Amino acid sequence: MIFEQDLPPTGTVRDWLDARAETAGVAIVFPETGDVLTWQTLRDEARSAAEGLAGLGVAAAESVAIVHPNGREGVIALYAALYGGFRATMINLAAGPDAISYALDHSGARFAFVHESQRELIDKIGPEQLATLTPDMLETRATLQNVDRGQHALLMYTSGTTGQPKGVVHTQASLLAGGWTTAIAHALSPADRGFCVLPIYHINGLCVTLMGALVSGGSLAMTAKFSARQFWDQAQRAEVTWFSVVPTIISHLLHSDTNPNAAVRARLRFGRSASSALAIETQAAFEDRFGVPIIETMGLTETAAQILSNPLPPGTRKIGSPGVAYGNEVRILTSDLKDAPPLQEGEIAIRGPNVMVEYLHNAEATAKTFAGDWLRTGDLGHVDEDGYVFVTGRLKELIIKGGENIAPREIDEVLYSEPDIIEAAAFARPCKSYGETVEAAVSVKPGSTLSEAALIALCQERLGKFKTPDSIHFLNELPKGPSGKIQRLKLAGLVRKVSA
Repeated sequence: MIFEQDLPPTGTVRDWLDARAETAGVAIVFPETGDVLTWQTLRDEARSAAEGLAGLGVAAAESVAIVHPNGREGVIALYAALYGGFRATMINLAAGPDAISYALDHSGARFAFVHESQRELIDKIGPEQLATLTPDMLETRATLQNVDRGQHALLMYTSGTTGQPKGVVHTQASLLAGGWTTAIAHALSPADRGFCVLPIYHINGLCVTLMGALVSGGSLAMTAKFSARQFWDQAQRAEVTWFSVVPTIISHLLHSDTNPNAAVRARLRFGRSASSALAIETQAAFEDRFGVPIIETMGLTETAAQILSNPLPPGTRKIGSPGVAYGNEVRILTSDLKDAPPLQEGEIAIRGPNVMVEYLHNAEATAKTFAGDWLRTGDLGHVDEDGYVFVTGRLKELIIKGGENIAPREIDEVLYSEPDIIEAAAFARPCKSYGETVEAAVSVKPGSTLSEAALIALCQERLGKFKTPDSIHFLNELPKGPSGKIQRLKLAGLVRKVSA
């Protein structure tokens, strides 16, 4: 398989992995353990596990759950599902028990690759039909069926405005195209080694780094999680040439007391920022201190990650813009889904080979997300005279904390499970560290002794610490519109006045 700048990848993930295996080069290094995984070993172990899944009777495009943090086992599990022509169902370990249970049930997965750190949780919340895979279960192998480019390959759940996670489905073709859009925007080559510190159960870690390396023929360094204290040392030992992170990580690095040495600075071509807007001041300070250019980009789970990117130096980077389209087309829509006049704000829409095929079992949401063959992003913005997109707001009420999308309704529902709650609404507050942080407002029954601490404890139990509100404000009544609907977007200003 040959990587071409002008054409989306042909073939399937199996074809590309087989081609990389022929080179016998390095696929991934793991700085924390010193382990090295070659493309050939990765292919051989993935193929063996895929044949074991076939031996269990897993059908083409059937969901196989992967409940793993970053690491050798998780990568092999992912590639096993993709190589076998099954639907790799990535479980977000930070989503909280309720969302994880929903995803496992909704996906219909009968088998799961589960990391030892997650087995107790999956045993507790997994649906009855789900079996945790063990090595002996994969010993009986069967011949793999042919894989079609249009076949379901990836299922990844993302929060939506309804509160229930939506299952984004990518095909073999769109998944590869996600790696290709990254590769062409950043001129990735076999000489490059990316630094994967973002979890591969997110679209950024999976498509930008893993698929980007597969398509371009480069390699990766992968850590179990990001560490500001160890980042530059790991980058040095792994000899990385680029990294992909989110604004929160850039901020943590900027405020750490560690610095890259001269060799790291010389080797790093760029750092890449995505998932939420990067503050202009943060970007400028980072580049000034570390001497590493930051390329701001934009991507969605629904588009196999990247849709927009600023050019590499010496190309023009417009600070405050996630850039121009690479490998797909961008369009600005009016409220009636027509083309907006030049420079006018509207909804950003995308068309290209990297766009998802559907939301699993949700034809209504799928139909609403598309305007013809254009995917509506839900983000507001405009395009300038040079083709650079500027994002000005969001149509959706998602809270974006550290690059993670959090649906307010999901938090609302947990708060409403407390009998004393009359009204509840979660909302975003600006935060220097995370971009946005989660807060909530509630009104309670007269005479209730319900406390903020009790509600926070309830949310942590149901949702996990990451989605739990930092503060919960008690109000006599939440603001509502003419129809009686709570006006969520007014809450941040209202609680600021109340506390003043």
